[in-house]
Parts: sequence; structure tokens; C-alpha cells
Amino acid sequence: MSPTFTVFIHVGRSIDEVYEAVADPAILSRYFTTGGAKGRLETGATVTWEFHDFPGGFPVEIVEAVKNRKIVLRWEASENGPAGYRTTVTFVFEPIDAGARTKVSVSEEGWRETEAGRAASYMNCMGWSQMLAALKMWVEHGINLREGAYK
Repeated sequence: MSPTFTVFIHVGRSIDEVYEAVADPAILSRYFTTGGAKGRLETGATVTWEFHDFPGGFPVEIVEAVKNRKIVLRWEASENGPAGYRTTVTFVFEPIDAGARTKVSVSEEGWRETEAGRAASYMNCMGWSQMLAALKMWVEHGINLREGAYK
């Protein structure tokens, strides 16, 4: 079975604010894409994400974006470098506590069933967990957890 995972976090803000923190490149660049994000996450778009710890821009294809519900994207798998295939990442946004908080889940799938594919999936699972923690801290407190962590 191909490696797959789902991680989640509860964020103490409305679903609209949390969704925008992921979809809007100006906000995403403040806490996650340490080298910047270019392009809004909208269905059919191809945007670019850059990270200080992985030099060069990553093209990210937005397969589906449903405001305040989900974002599905595809990007190049990395097995200690480009792997020649893409994985699928799905963000799901759910209101909780009568809309006062938002549950954000991130799933990724599509790695090859190899040792390198499994290792890459573990690395991305860690990365998405860190992204969700950074999202929570940014949206709730204006603190960038990634600043200086990867330079």
C-alpha cells in the first residue's frame, strides 16, 4: 500500500480567517513559505512556493479550491531530490465550536512503495505537522515559528 498520512490541528479562529491564511500567498509567506509564495491557491492555478531550507521554487498545481472547505494540490515528490512523480496534498477546513475554531487537516498521498518513497512521506508528514503548528501560532498570536529555523 502506498504511504499516506493525515495530520490535523485546531486553530482558535474562524474558518474564513484560517482558510485565507493558507490560500493567500502574502499570508502564507509570513509563516510557512520562508522564501515566499507567488499566486493565490485557486482551482486551475499553478503557484510557486519557495523555502530557505530547499533552495529554488516549487511549482504547485491547484487541482481544486473550495473556499472555506478544502484545497487539493499536486507537487513534485522529493526523495532526497526530485523523484520524477507527484503527490497529492489535501487540506480540509472544518468549523468547530459553533464556528469559533477551525479544524485543519492535511493529507498527502501518492508516494512510490519503496524505501525512498516511505522515507519521503515521513519527512513530509513532519513538514506538514510543522506547517500546521506555524499556521496556528501565526493566526492566533502573530508569531512566526519558522523564522530563522531553516537558514
